[in-house]
Amino acid sequence: MDLFVTRHAPLVTSTLSGFDRLVFRGTLQPLVMPNGMFAFLCRDGKRLLDFKKFVSKTSDRVKEAALADVKRLDRPYRFLESPKTSKEDLGRQLLAEHPLTRPGVICAFSAVEPCMSFEYHCDADPAKRGLKLRPRKCLHIYKYWRSATFGFMSTRIQTWFPFNVQVCLNGREWLAQQLQRRGCTFKRLDNCFPWLANPELAQRLMDEQLKTDWTDVLDRIARELNPLHEEIFARWPMTYYWSAYQTEWATDIVFKDPAALAGVYPELVRHAMLHFQSEDVMRFLGRKANGNYTGEIITSFKDRAEGVRVKHWARGNSVKMYDKGGSILRVETTIARTGDFKVLRPRADLPGAREEWKPLRKGIRDLHRRAQVSQRSNERYLDALAVVDDTARCASLFDAVGHPVIEDGRRFRALRIGDPDEVALLQAVARGEFATAGFRNREVRALLFPKSGAASAAEQRRLSARIGRKLRLLRAHGIIKKIPKTHRYQLTDRGRALTAELHATRDASLTQLLREAA
Repeated sequence: MDLFVTRHAPLVTSTLSGFDRLVFRGTLQPLVMPNGMFAFLCRDGKRLLDFKKFVSKTSDRVKEAALADVKRLDRPYRFLESPKTSKEDLGRQLLAEHPLTRPGVICAFSAVEPCMSFEYHCDADPAKRGLKLRPRKCLHIYKYWRSATFGFMSTRIQTWFPFNVQVCLNGREWLAQQLQRRGCTFKRLDNCFPWLANPELAQRLMDEQLKTDWTDVLDRIARELNPLHEEIFARWPMTYYWSAYQTEWATDIVFKDPAALAGVYPELVRHAMLHFQSEDVMRFLGRKANGNYTGEIITSFKDRAEGVRVKHWARGNSVKMYDKGGSILRVETTIARTGDFKVLRPRADLPGAREEWKPLRKGIRDLHRRAQVSQRSNERYLDALAVVDDTARCASLFDAVGHPVIEDGRRFRALRIGDPDEVALLQAVARGEFATAGFRNREVRALLFPKSGAASAAEQRRLSARIGRKLRLLRAHGIIKKIPKTHRYQLTDRGRALTAELHATRDASLTQLLREAA
């Protein structure tokens, strides 16, 4: 990101990174465990034969309690028959039509939606008899709020056991509330800030959001949504397990005016659509492209009313770029599938064990790591765009490696950028999946010599030495650098620029090159 901002420094006024949309889900884990619901009924003194009557009565009470404040305050309430209705848009519309004088509930909706819930099955076969957690439909209640802390936000509760809860917040809404309390002026457009009087304060407040005690905050919200929770679970007290179902982390590059962004954005879009390949998308999202990956990678272009958007998907996660508010370039990473990432933590079953890299969990305990992964994704995306509109001539890059160099008293030959073997080498080290953790000799060898895995040990050693000499040549020319305390390498800034220019010029037609040169 620093490379991109530096390149466009005369046009950029500020940057801002942090959570945009946050969707949390709360689950009463004991109830979804095997025999959990049966154990709850036993503790509450309820018979299985009375299951339907009990849960129906409890569900009716939960619905009434969830809507009590809406009725008391005479706020709008709607039953939504169509799932296509945008609840957020309708909530904002009702807020405009029925404004609030103080923070509180804006409106409520109810809708019958799919869920996982319990059914009691009578069967002669004991294995099929009893309570079963099955896909079904039940009434869900949505409540929209104007919070003194979080601004515009929404909640949802499933009104049938196990009473799953969802909370949706927006980090930029939250930031606006924080800035107002500190008397910091700003201009706001939707969920972005074209102008901030104090960008450093805004970024500091965004960073402080990561220090939130999410368990306490979300538990309080859940209690407001279902005031009967403690009564229902009085004989078996339980709290919600909170997970981050989906997170959006946005990095905003604020240009000084719409004309400044309009001057560079079309080329950024063109570069993203034409040059970002599957390996690049996986690199942005912190994954490696290998034979074990079976997911589909998609890139799409969409011209919307609010701006042009380029979006890349990989297995439920995505990174996208769009112009927002006329003068803001936003790069945003959305994570819904956490298992594709890693977090450094000790094993839960071995207290005091050393930390190991484990799959990232959806639970809020790993939310800090999700923020790190998302920020790095945005930074990698922006760094990849930094080569666009580079004023350096291709000749200067090609000429710099077209002569022999002396390093530590040793002479290294020039790079032959027209040699197919040399081009293949540069393309291999520039593959997107290597930008996250770098590459090793054996990974480059597997790309340049795909059949080497079946070769003899002596032949593999010979090929490894050959690749080692090639990597040493690239290091001498400043194309790659060694990652300290590892056997891995990464491209340098010069290497990224050279490989990008080489890729662009080799793929361009003569007509395109002549037109650009003119």
